[in-house]
Amino acid sequence: MTEETMQKIFALFYTTKPVGSGTSLGMSISYQIINKHSGQLKCISAPLQGTEFIIQIPIQIKSV
Repeated sequence: MTEETMQKIFALFYTTKPVGSGTSLGMSISYQIINKHSGQLKCISAPLQGTEFIIQIPIQIKSV
């Protein structure tokens, strides 16, 4: 995936698919859920090489 696409993939309603091919909510919702659990969603990609998503969610949340 290109750098331009990587910068937009977690934006609400962003898609690379044709109009009518989905709601374009998947990556945005995934990011929000992981973030609410104090986690991180990372994307590693290189054009024509593939894309890897890394999800990190803490086992325990620090109490405040």
